[in-house]
Amino acid sequence: MTVKIGNREVGDTCPCFIIAEIGINHNGSLELVKELIEVAKAAGCDAVKFQKRTPELSTPPAQRDLLRQTPWGIIPYLEYKKKIELSREDYREIDRYCRALGMIWFASCWDLPSVEFIEQFQPACHKVASAMLTNRELLLALRDTGRPVILSTGMSTQQEIDNAVELLGKERLLLTHSTSSYPCPPAETNLKMIGTLRKRYGVSVGYSGHEVGLQISLAAVALGARLLERHITLDRAMWGSDQAASLEPGGLNRLVRDVRIIETALGDGVKRVYDSELSKRLSLRGY
Repeated sequence: MTVKIGNREVGDTCPCFIIAEIGINHNGSLELVKELIEVAKAAGCDAVKFQKRTPELSTPPAQRDLLRQTPWGIIPYLEYKKKIELSREDYREIDRYCRALGMIWFASCWDLPSVEFIEQFQPACHKVASAMLTNRELLLALRDTGRPVILSTGMSTQQEIDNAVELLGKERLLLTHSTSSYPCPPAETNLKMIGTLRKRYGVSVGYSGHEVGLQISLAAVALGARLLERHITLDRAMWGSDQAASLEPGGLNRLVRDVRIIETALGDGVKRVYDSELSKRLSLRGY
């Protein structure tokens, strides 16, 4: 089964769809957003992704008034969440900029108004963040857009995933295996879940990684991940909760390069004798 996202087919018979997760690593700066889009484009990524929230709805009440040290000083958590949200004008420019570069973009919406907001830009698909997998109203709203949905499965039980898949349907669904810790220790990435999810649901499965380094993401592709998502940043030392689990430009370049090499190396599973082997076959076997 394949699902079309923008001008790309995503599925078991297609090249791995590589998503650069900008998320909230822009810290509310449109200038930084554009730099990160350029980094993703230069590396050869297929898409960039953002996170869209209505802070008054998505911030837990108990957290709203907690003070937090931020680039804007010590402010309540709710105010911080507002400052890192991009405006309608910012998203218009993101849409224009990505279209000019031929880059697919979409977002994880955390509440119903955010779905309506992102829909005005006719995104190629929608992403469900792991934290929102049990939000029935949100899943229904995303399903009803008629667009492809990528469902991330971190911090979720098997039964919760079953319920979400049943609600969304499988026709335009892609799953990503994920573990929602930042950064994620290797022993908790459990990459064999990629095969488990594919077998259980019969849809194409990818991997959304929050680990440090490249090895685990590359192993995920070798194990059959058909889409791959990693957070990106200009500098892992920058302020922000997701920066430490992100890839800097050099790391992103190596990731995309190595994914494409692995795809070539995996081949088709049909045994053959290659032309490059013939001379050695002749010298060692005599025929």
